[in-house]
Amino acid sequence: MKRLSLLSLMILLVCMTIGAQIKGNNITVTVQPDHSDWNYHVGQTAQFTVSVLKSGTPLANAQVDYEAGPVMYPSIYKKGVTLKDGVTHLTGKLTRPGFYRLKVTAHVDGKDYDGLCTAAFDPEKIVPATQCPEDFDDFWNKALKQARQYDLDPHLTPLPDRSTKDVNVYEVSFVNDRPGGRIFGILSVPVKPGKYPALLRVPGAGVRPYSGDVYTASRGAITLEIGIHGLPVTLPQHVYDEIFRGGLDNYWDTNLDNPDKNYYKRVVVGAVRCVDYIASLPQWDGQHLGVTGSSQGGFLSLAVAALDKRVSFMGAVHDAMCDYESELKGVAGGWPHYFYQVKNPSEARIKGARYYDGVNFARRVTCPCWFSFGYNDEVVPPTSSYGTYNIVKAPKHLSVYQLTGHYWFQEQWDEWEAWLLKMMDIK
Repeated sequence: MKRLSLLSLMILLVCMTIGAQIKGNNITVTVQPDHSDWNYHVGQTAQFTVSVLKSGTPLANAQVDYEAGPVMYPSIYKKGVTLKDGVTHLTGKLTRPGFYRLKVTAHVDGKDYDGLCTAAFDPEKIVPATQCPEDFDDFWNKALKQARQYDLDPHLTPLPDRSTKDVNVYEVSFVNDRPGGRIFGILSVPVKPGKYPALLRVPGAGVRPYSGDVYTASRGAITLEIGIHGLPVTLPQHVYDEIFRGGLDNYWDTNLDNPDKNYYKRVVVGAVRCVDYIASLPQWDGQHLGVTGSSQGGFLSLAVAALDKRVSFMGAVHDAMCDYESELKGVAGGWPHYFYQVKNPSEARIKGARYYDGVNFARRVTCPCWFSFGYNDEVVPPTSSYGTYNIVKAPKHLSVYQLTGHYWFQEQWDEWEAWLLKMMDIK
C-alpha cells in the first residue's frame, strides 16, 4: 500500500509539473486611451490613464520611466516618476495625421515591466512618401519573363506522416528564376477527386521549416506554404539557425542599392512562380487563387497580387517592407527600416529600395483585399501599415486590433481564416 501511495504521489507530481506552466506576470503596466477605438482627429488631445498593477490592483509608489511622441520618434522622455497611488494621467496630440505612442516602463523589485498605447490621429489621411520608379513595371515584367523561360520541373515528395485521411501532403520544389535555383514548400491537396480553390501562404522574415496548411486543405482547398531561401523546408530547426547566423544573416539588406542583385528579386519572382505552379495543378478550379501572409509575408502578398492577375484575393497582416522613404522625413516607415536615423543615405539605396517597397505593389493590386494590424506594433509601425492600406484602390477591408503588437490574437486569426474561406467559397 505504501509503495502504491508513493507511486501515486510521483504520478501526481509529474502531472502537476506538466500541467502547471509559467504564464504572464503578476506585475502589469496598462496604458488606456480615453477613446475606445483609439482614434482621434488632428488637434484633439488624447487622454491616457497609466496604471501599474500588482495582482490586478494599483501598486502604490510605483517608479516608472516613460517616453512619448510620434511613433519611433518620441520627443518626451521622463525618468524616475513616482506614481503615489499606482496611477497617473498623461496627454498627447499630433498636428498631422499619424500615430502617437506612449510607452511606460515600471521598475519593481529589480525587474522592468512595459506597457504602451498608440493613438491614431486621422489615420485614413496618412499618405506614404514612397516614390515609384518610372520603369517599375518594366523591371518586374522583365524579371518574370526571364524566369518563365524555364520549365517548372516540379518534384514532389510524399509526407505520409503529415497526411491525413482527407489530405495528401507533399514537400514540393520547382524552378524559380533559373535552372538550379528552386523554391521549396509544403503542398496540401484534398484526397477526394475534384476541382478546388487554392491558397498560397508566404512567410514572414527568418529561416525555418514549414508544416503546411493542412487545416485549410481539409476544408476543401489546395494550399501551398513556401520558404523563400531555396532550401528544403523539412530540415531540423538547428540547420536553419546555423544558416541564418551564417550566409543568410541580414539577408534583407543584401544589395539594396542594386535592384537586379537585391536578395528579394529571386524571392518575389519565386513567389509569383508559385502561382504558375498552382495554376498547373489539375485539381485547381481555375478561378479561386489567393495569397496571404504576415510581416514580410504581407509584403510578398502585395507583390504577388500586384504582379499576377490570376490572384483573386489577398490577405495581409501587419505588412512589413512598406514606405521606407517616410523615414527620410522623420515619419515611421516599414521594417527593416533602411533609412531610420540614417544620415545621408546614398541615392542608390534610396532608388533601389523603391523596387522592393510594398507601397508600389499596393498601388497595383486590383483583387479584393483584407488587411489587419495592431496600433501597438513596435516592429511594423501602424503608420506604414495604414498608409499602405490607404493607397490601395481595390476593394478592401481593414480589421484593426489596436492592442496587438507584432503578433495576433486568436480572434484576429479566426477572422483572417474565415475571410480566406469565404473568398474561396468554402462554407
